[in-house]
Amino acid sequence: MSIAEKRDDLEGRLPPGQRAIKSILKWGIEHPGITQDLPRIDKESWALKVEGEVENPFTINWMSFLSLPQVTSKSDFHCVEGWSVLDCVWEGVPFKELALRARPKPSARYVWFECLDGYTTSLPIEDVLGDDVILAHKLNGEDLPQALGGPVRLVVPKKYGYKSPMWLSKVVFMKERRLGYWESGIYSDTADPWKNDRYRRPLY
Repeated sequence: MSIAEKRDDLEGRLPPGQRAIKSILKWGIEHPGITQDLPRIDKESWALKVEGEVENPFTINWMSFLSLPQVTSKSDFHCVEGWSVLDCVWEGVPFKELALRARPKPSARYVWFECLDGYTTSLPIEDVLGDDVILAHKLNGEDLPQALGGPVRLVVPKKYGYKSPMWLSKVVFMKERRLGYWESGIYSDTADPWKNDRYRRPLY
């Protein structure tokens, strides 16, 4: 395939300012994390707590997580730093299955995510109930490695990658918006790659 043919093949697949690379960069190896050392947790001791504005708060362990309905979803991954990986094949639990079990109250308008490395982010509830939003534990047929957020990360394809938190440990349904780790600093809270919506707008 010529360079021109490759460009034609990518046309319409890449948001503004993005370039395609072969694989998602590994945190702590190819990309620095927010902490010096990545979280290390085995699947047997992993648990996910779900709480907040819900009728049924619960904590789920690894085996119970695997017993939930599983899906395979192909999507593109767009990093705010300007690279994209096309046709990622994720396997995991649709986030809406978790929401069905938790039964959010009408007051739940946002969802807050906490991770084992201290990272946080949030999204409007409608942004996490789409069919393509999953709690992933496999990527391209293999268990999600530690350096890509294993054992479980959220995947939100319609947002920049910092809205797909790794090493997920807690989900909180909330009444009010709360800015996460990057959104409190330089990056946009809406994070729409197709609008080139990378940076937080000045508050003045």
